[in-house]
Amino acid sequence: MNKLSRKITLILSLSVSISFSLNAQVYKDPKKSIEERVSDLLGRMTLEEKIAQMSMTSLSGSLKSPISVGVVESPFITAGEITVQSAAAKKYAREKTRLGIPPIQIGECLHGQLAAGATIFPQAIGQGSTWNPSLIRKMAGTIASEASASGVDQALSPLFDLIRDPRYGRVEECLGEDPYLVSQLGCAFVNGMQGEASESRIGIPEGKLIATGKHFAAYSIPVAGVNIAPAKIGERELRSMFLSPFRDAVQKANIYSIMPSYNETDGIPAHSSKFILKQILREEWNFGGYVFSDYGGLSQLYDFHKIAKTKADAAMLGMEAGVDLEASRPDIYKTLPELVKNGSLRESVIDSAVARILRIKFKAGLFEKNLPDTISLKKKLHTAEAVALSQQIAEESIVLLKNQGNVLPLNISSLHSIAVIGPNADKVQYGDYSSTRDNRSGTTVLKGIREYVGDKVKVNYALGCELSGPDTSKFAEAEEAARRSDAVVVVLGTTSVVFEGIGWNGKAGKDEPSDPFSCGEGYDVTDIDPQGVQRKLLQRLYQAGKPVILVLVHGRPWSISWEKEHVPAILEAWYPGERGGNAVANILFGKVNPSGRLNMTIPQSTGHIPVYYNYVNSSKGNNRQPGSFEKPGRDYVYSSTAPLFPFGFGLSYTTFSYADLKVSSDTLSGGKEIEVRLSVTNNGKVKGKEVVQLYLGNKVNSVSTPEKQLKRFSKIEVAPGKTQIVRFTIKAEDLAFWNRDMKEATEPGEFDLMIGRSAEDIVLKKKMYLD
Repeated sequence: MNKLSRKITLILSLSVSISFSLNAQVYKDPKKSIEERVSDLLGRMTLEEKIAQMSMTSLSGSLKSPISVGVVESPFITAGEITVQSAAAKKYAREKTRLGIPPIQIGECLHGQLAAGATIFPQAIGQGSTWNPSLIRKMAGTIASEASASGVDQALSPLFDLIRDPRYGRVEECLGEDPYLVSQLGCAFVNGMQGEASESRIGIPEGKLIATGKHFAAYSIPVAGVNIAPAKIGERELRSMFLSPFRDAVQKANIYSIMPSYNETDGIPAHSSKFILKQILREEWNFGGYVFSDYGGLSQLYDFHKIAKTKADAAMLGMEAGVDLEASRPDIYKTLPELVKNGSLRESVIDSAVARILRIKFKAGLFEKNLPDTISLKKKLHTAEAVALSQQIAEESIVLLKNQGNVLPLNISSLHSIAVIGPNADKVQYGDYSSTRDNRSGTTVLKGIREYVGDKVKVNYALGCELSGPDTSKFAEAEEAARRSDAVVVVLGTTSVVFEGIGWNGKAGKDEPSDPFSCGEGYDVTDIDPQGVQRKLLQRLYQAGKPVILVLVHGRPWSISWEKEHVPAILEAWYPGERGGNAVANILFGKVNPSGRLNMTIPQSTGHIPVYYNYVNSSKGNNRQPGSFEKPGRDYVYSSTAPLFPFGFGLSYTTFSYADLKVSSDTLSGGKEIEVRLSVTNNGKVKGKEVVQLYLGNKVNSVSTPEKQLKRFSKIEVAPGKTQIVRFTIKAEDLAFWNRDMKEATEPGEFDLMIGRSAEDIVLKKKMYLD
């Protein structure tokens, strides 16, 4: 064979080899490694196909695209209808597009899938008040099971934002004000939704979902409490408080997706922040998932924040920062092909973004998943177990704020009649990202009480007033109901935005309330006093001279100084989910002993905002007597800076005593653990759950640090007269802080180890040392 023949043979051989390799479709072989599959698929894609993976459309819209898209959005309809649309969209993507890449189907799953027919759990602010990570993990697993059955692959939850300003409408979507509490509950949510971290590093098990950590970062402290306003915050506080829960989500729970926030910090919007999205998220934390833009977040760089002259400029900012996917529709990233063609953007940058998206698709098993079907859905949707879990979470989330003279629990055998009054007494309220507010979808407080007392107690109901507005014409009817009753339950609160058009079971019903929204995303307020004439109604009912129990069903804390001073019993119920009325009734009558604890500090008034427990020392007031002018200090002239109700606070129908605090060593050294041990005794006659809280506080550091910070907690159940031993372990890293060089470090010295019932009620304290 001559040289020319050999060369032709070699070329033909290489051509056959390349052709065979291309036809082998390694990316469709589940036996291959994820990296092999990503590399193979990426190498087959055109620029247009790559950019389509960086975009999102609706389920129905994806049926019209000849190219596979990255993400599709579940419509806000019934779960059954979503299932049908999902099967069609995924079948189309697999069979009718060139490469057959299935999309990631996303769904809102903040406190249940946002779909008519799915189980509705208590809103996130209520979840946080349980102080029970195991319950939150179980709830997230149930949400994942329901949503995945209808085709959802990714949940746009949970939030790792910290509550700092109750004027802000999205307070209700947050788990708490403290980074450790939010981290523990948020990571439990991720583990329940994605599968335990050890499993999700390999892939997501069947019936689980990709979780999305939001909103990254410092979104929940907008100037003046106004949504999307800038966050005025320094890097040290940002790292110490607001980034800490996200770091745990990435490094401990292995979360697969992160959503940047709408706001800006120090003039840099999060969707364009290389500092937040690249340096911290990817380089410092080693995040291996993908960055999912908030809806319109990239467009805001151009038309809201005004840091980009053109959409192409905004696209460059987003790509340089590391935003991998644009939601909710192609807008800014539509300019990417031209940016590549004119040399402004290297295609390798797009390849990196697409590889991150594809990697998660393979980990989620999208290429192998069976198409969703309605039979599977029926078995998993709104089961008796899921509904019971919703009620249990509600029962553990309700906080007893006051119980003067042991008004509660009510004794059903000594009551002839009870009044149930108020604008939220006979209305279900679930909070935002809900599919309905129709009473047929759940149990109101009125219905819960009626079901509990049956024909043993006469229930006198009156509306009293609306949630907002000046109308007092219904006061007289409410006062008459109170006079005819032995006790009065007054249910006040707010209502939050819902996605109108879904309604009960997918159809708007006549019982759908028409009250204007007063809480939730985009519903910020200037005043956190009870709205409308609700306080006036309560004051009139109080004058009737009957025992009054106030039940608050709302999405943000109110300043209730008058109520705290005058009303004998107060329950903070937040938005308690579809069985909230049953949960409230069980607590009112003592079937359930309240065990919720405040996950945020409640301020005395709007003027006291911001108030949270983990202040640095210079922010803590002297708490002088109001009107005291003789002692200058860090207090207001006519008020102290003290909270109305502190972080971690909550009462019970029994009492607990703490004793025998012991530590395995008085000195904490790097790399070693210290065991902390104490005993908790139930001194009452009923069993109860107590939340034991461990706080640490350095005496002196080279930068200002909080006087105390929550570092451990445990929710325990103790039988009457019994004692339970509680154990914690602490490490030197629990005392780490960001020093003057912006390095996370510990410094030798003295610190306090504190055990408390709340941040303001420290019952055991021990001086310790750090080497």
